[in-house]
Amino acid sequence: MVGKFDQIRKFLEIQGESGYRFDQITSAVFKQRVESFEKMTILPKNLRRDLKERFGSILSLKPINRAESKQADKVLFELEDGERIEAVKMGFRNKEREWGSLCISSQVGCGLGCAFCATGKIGLKRNLTVDEIISQPLYFLLEGADINSISFMGMGEPLANPNIFAALKALTDKRLFAFSPRRLSVSTVGIIPALERLSAEFPQINIAFSLHTPFEEQRKELMPIAKQFSIEQVMAVLDGHIKKNRRKVFLPYLMLEGVNDSREHLKALESLVLNRGSLAYLYHINLVRYHSTPGLEEHFKPSSRETIEMFRQELEKVRIGVTVRQSFGTDIQAACGQLYAQYEL
Repeated sequence: MVGKFDQIRKFLEIQGESGYRFDQITSAVFKQRVESFEKMTILPKNLRRDLKERFGSILSLKPINRAESKQADKVLFELEDGERIEAVKMGFRNKEREWGSLCISSQVGCGLGCAFCATGKIGLKRNLTVDEIISQPLYFLLEGADINSISFMGMGEPLANPNIFAALKALTDKRLFAFSPRRLSVSTVGIIPALERLSAEFPQINIAFSLHTPFEEQRKELMPIAKQFSIEQVMAVLDGHIKKNRRKVFLPYLMLEGVNDSREHLKALESLVLNRGSLAYLYHINLVRYHSTPGLEEHFKPSSRETIEMFRQELEKVRIGVTVRQSFGTDIQAACGQLYAQYEL
């Protein structure tokens, strides 16, 4: 699918406009943060009018609600057909500056049905278009946010939406967002054909394989997609990615009390990584705290802090890279697995 900015470039060519007009438009949007064609005063008035008539607004969504906490800002967007998605900006600060990291969505809902995820309870309504995907970071940029990184960890499975590749191309385009691929992360349950394409076309991007249990049969119960793509099949693709690109791969592991936090799980998790041999040092486990999720409170509870800390210490002892992921926005249901865009669950 061709995005709006590609359409604008082609429109200018057809209209016989000089090549620098496109650069003026992209500079106005991405450097000067001008949010509408009408305000691009560097363009002739008639061209501004034509762009407005042909393309409408710069963004392909509109904010309809906002929830803020100390370190997170969750925005509910409405799309042109009335569907809704959510995106989250997380704020960071040091002595010198403030910056943000975005968690954006790739689908309206999700069709994979992972047992612990609120988004999956919605079901898949549709894929987002290229413009709907990139309009999420663009919205925050036009607000003046300093965005340091973007993660595809919001609503939906990114690699189930083929439009993700055009969106990544736009995000890394030097004329547009100009993000380094190393500042972009794609989280996936492991859809192998798309994962192989991602590795080939964007070798420097950060890949996070949502593991959550080292046991195949249990993963099939928690994550039905595992019936199609086994853990070892996905890990084989990731091994190839590491061999070719020497890039670290992340393994998010959602800590669920009495489900996947036993010592048996820990030992199997260690074996899964250490069995990668010389590649093991480039796998990094992210231990993720589970947070209360609408409609799922009776089924899952978070592991204790002591258990999570035990996992961390034991993984470190065998020299496996591990981090306990920081949680942001739990009080506004903006953490991992909590996004449901106010749909009924």
